[in-house]
Amino acid sequence: MDDRLEKLLDKAKTLPKAPGVYLMKDDKGRVIYVGKSASLRDRVSSYFLPSTDLEFRKQGLLKEVVDFDTLQTESEVEALLTENRLIKDLHPRYNARLMDDKTYPYLMVTTNTDFPGVYVTREPVEGAKLYGPFTSVGALKDAVTLLQKAFKFRTCHLEILESDNKRRFFRPCLLHAIKQCTAPCAAKIPKDAYGEDVRNLMRFLDGNRDSVLKDLHKQMVEASSNLHFERAARLRDEIKALEALGKRASKGTEKFWQPESFVSNPKEGVTELQQSLNLAEPPRIVEGIDIAHLHGGEMVGSLVCFIDGVPFKDGYRRYKIKHGHGNNDFLSIQEVVSRRYREAAEGNELYPDLILIDGGIGQLHAAMDVFNTMDRKPPHVISLAKKEELVYVHGQEEPVRLKRNHLGLKMLQYVRDEAHRFAQHYHHILRRKAQLEEDVKAGKRPPRKKKPAAISSLGADLLKQATSPQNVAESPPLPSPETPSKPVAEL
Repeated sequence: MDDRLEKLLDKAKTLPKAPGVYLMKDDKGRVIYVGKSASLRDRVSSYFLPSTDLEFRKQGLLKEVVDFDTLQTESEVEALLTENRLIKDLHPRYNARLMDDKTYPYLMVTTNTDFPGVYVTREPVEGAKLYGPFTSVGALKDAVTLLQKAFKFRTCHLEILESDNKRRFFRPCLLHAIKQCTAPCAAKIPKDAYGEDVRNLMRFLDGNRDSVLKDLHKQMVEASSNLHFERAARLRDEIKALEALGKRASKGTEKFWQPESFVSNPKEGVTELQQSLNLAEPPRIVEGIDIAHLHGGEMVGSLVCFIDGVPFKDGYRRYKIKHGHGNNDFLSIQEVVSRRYREAAEGNELYPDLILIDGGIGQLHAAMDVFNTMDRKPPHVISLAKKEELVYVHGQEEPVRLKRNHLGLKMLQYVRDEAHRFAQHYHHILRRKAQLEEDVKAGKRPPRKKKPAAISSLGADLLKQATSPQNVAESPPLPSPETPSKPVAEL
């Protein structure tokens, strides 16, 4: 072990045995990897031990690490959410996951409606009561099912108004029949009574759930002692589901963890982007370009299209980079720009209103070098730099610095993150294909399918008896193709 790793190991041994996030840095102070752990001391120390064997995606990490920082959190859940937030903001080179636009779910109560609904969502709306984010959508859905049995709230997306007198003619769904919803859609419950049920639910979510869980645990033990194992198992599952409600951030509904989840009206983002960039008209069609690779291997480019602030999936394109010069983002951007816009340069199609390049001033200049060789040029080309989120505009010396909550910046981040997600998806496809080809060349083969188990002598006798000519002849004949089958109601 060299002196550098020994010093890092000594530093790691001074960390607390507490949950948190660690940030590995290179010799230029750049964060190249972000990780989480239930024990910072144990996890970070494990990187610098002589016996350390890192997984494939972290190969080369220890050769570049010269220092690290840590952030201690209150719980493992907050460590997970902090890791997610930092990776999305910093884009460390060795983090192959969590860089897309995936977010953790919330439990949302629409308190601004006549009959509030309760939903599991990744896209919260303004004016609703939020709980979370939660780390497991499956566990959250199970908990909602149990809570609905107790508080009988609605989970449908119907627009239900108290003033609608026609509700009494509406036929409620199955949840009302099995007593999991009081059916405000069919006027089966007045607004005040339904509102009280929802307030009780929120008091349960806001308050101390320990007494409820303690009571359920006592019932489970009693059921098990009385040999009622089915009831004990059901109570065990209920306890597990309700305990999942505690696996959320203690900061509650603040937008600190996932600001990208709180999406406003997309058209408002387009309008504010127009004002910030001093454009003559709102940029209705926006295209974003990104490059993805792993140490220069399987390099790909992606292009995503947004219309009026909403993704237009039919306009997405992906490109396998062919320049053959290894890890060169500038050449890769130039190749994608040339291949995508050559028809527009010849006047055979229209340019988008705005082209967004993922990167800083260098990436923008690389793209403009190609556009400057074309007879027809695009109306507006910009780039969005990571970390500081500066917007570089072609023809302007100074970048545009927008506030973090600026709707125009959120719009650009949405386009950039979607382009990155799409590029990563294509890169992973090519990577798996390359790995398969390497395995075939090395003579590796997939495991053989297991032969079916031998049939026992009793099973063989039963099978022989069932397929004997006598039994087959006695079976009722199948209907002929010309004979119409009976309606389901008559069967």
